[in-house]
Amino acid sequence: MHILFLTHYFPPEVNAPASRTFENARRWVRAGHRVTVLTCNPSHPAGVLYPGYPNRLRGWETMEGIRVLRVRTYLSANKGFLRRTANYLSYMVSATIQSGAARDVDVVVSTSPQFFCGMAGLWVARLKRRPWVLEIRDLWPESIIAVGAMQNRRVIRFLESMETFLYQRADHIVSVTRSFKGHIEKRRVPPHRISVLTNGADLSRYHPMDRENGVREQLGLRGTFVASYIGTHGMAHGLETVLKAAELLRREREIRFLLVGDGAERERLEAERERLRLDNVLMLPQQPKEEMPAFLAASDACMVLLRKRDVFKTVIPSKIFEAMAMARPIILGVEGESRGIVEEGRCGLFIEPEDAGELARTVVRLHRDPALARSLGENGRAFVRERFDRDMLAQRYLEIIQATVMES
Repeated sequence: MHILFLTHYFPPEVNAPASRTFENARRWVRAGHRVTVLTCNPSHPAGVLYPGYPNRLRGWETMEGIRVLRVRTYLSANKGFLRRTANYLSYMVSATIQSGAARDVDVVVSTSPQFFCGMAGLWVARLKRRPWVLEIRDLWPESIIAVGAMQNRRVIRFLESMETFLYQRADHIVSVTRSFKGHIEKRRVPPHRISVLTNGADLSRYHPMDRENGVREQLGLRGTFVASYIGTHGMAHGLETVLKAAELLRREREIRFLLVGDGAERERLEAERERLRLDNVLMLPQQPKEEMPAFLAASDACMVLLRKRDVFKTVIPSKIFEAMAMARPIILGVEGESRGIVEEGRCGLFIEPEDAGELARTVVRLHRDPALARSLGENGRAFVRERFDRDMLAQRYLEIIQATVMES
């Protein structure tokens, strides 16, 4: 079977959608299938092309057996609604036009958000007369409305109608949470056309390692308790909560907060850290994907945070599973389905989203009770092996795609 997968993000970019697509695709190749990924030239999140990747009209490369077709797009940093929309639209047009270079395709898969990538998948599938699988990783436009990035009612109504249009035309939908499935069903999509397939972790890459590693040595963190946040610094994450907690704990000399990543809020957060003179907060830019396990290993606790909004009750951040796989306790500031997973796995402590005082108290609690921290981490490792192993999830995804092809 030849799978054509459309995604806006792909390695060497290091965000969650890039990792999810790559990890699934390389496993499908190992299972004997052909996979072509149709994506952008990498520039996320700064809007600057990665070294060795010109913004050419069309270019090919091969990554672990995956054929990667990269197309030209309008480059934009991950901030500013109009410029980001121009970036999304340019991908939709370029991907549709250049899709003819991928021949003998059996099925088209596209991943959303954003819906312009979804729309490209629909168009390409229709052009090739092949079934189309739509993957939903987040609710869009609900999530951008929740953080105040979109307030124009006419645009919102248009995006909502586009959402329903795409849901109803997909041959099958793969949702990463049960909550998303319920939302999609309300758009008059039959339940049998929706499958739930969560994110997970690559257990061969993410596994317990010595905390006193080179990262701690380089960053001057030896002998400290490190609470880390590793990921996008976006409007949805409420990372000012970390700075407020750090301010409360500035006299706890053995506790450090580590923020690693980039995003729309990073500059503002850095300015606020400087204003508050928080020498217990270390901020680093986005790191290469291969370095992520070392940074997680250097952490004593991993923070997973989102703002207190109803829409985020439906979200399961993928960083939960990587922390579990590394046997690190989770400090979870996300309500809803994520909380259910962490509590079922007994692998972390829940705090109210955006509650800096509770975050500070929880960090202190784990620092003073290493036995609790160790137990939570060990529970997480066992739970992710049982339920969220990327090998198992990729095989289930492949079976869904194969069934869709057979039924079409």
